Amino acid sequence: MQIKNRQQFLLMLTIAAAGLFVAVNFIFTPLADYWSARATQIKQMRAKVSEGNQLIRREAGIRSQWRDMQANALPAEQQLLTSFTSWSRASGAEITGITPQWKNDSTNFWTLDCRVEAAGDLGALSKFLYSVEKGPTALKVETVELGAHDNTGQQLTLALQISGLALLNQK
Repeated sequence: MQIKNRQQFLLMLTIAAAGLFVAVNFIFTPLADYWSARATQIKQMRAKVSEGNQLIRREAGIRSQWRDMQANALPAEQQLLTSFTSWSRASGAEITGITPQWKNDSTNFWTLDCRVEAAGDLGALSKFLYSVEKGPTALKVETVELGAHDNTGQQLTLALQISGLALLNQK
């Protein structure tokens, strides 16, 4: 090979290598990253559309559940106290103390935190606890404490920490 042809060949090879370097690092790699990001974004959007379609299909059930929640939210502290009394009579448990405390958590709702203490045998207390949890009012049992009042374990005490929901601006 002659020197002039060799120099031209090496120059062309260097230009081709530099062009390939520029193409890979400044064109192909950013395009691949962009394409990958778009694919991820499309996948996320499809998942959101699918979730939205599921919500639309379940609209009647969700609205019915929301109406039930609004209907069973605590309109007043007195309703909760009446419910505790009826649950205690039905179960045979004796309520020894109720300590209610209202909290203003938001502009849309209030929370009633209530500590309820009851006494009775295991059957009566379990029926009482079941009634509290399964009742129609919007209550959540936060904590349960059970203790024996005698050496044989026949007289038990139950302490419940309960949260109730009271909605404001109901429509």
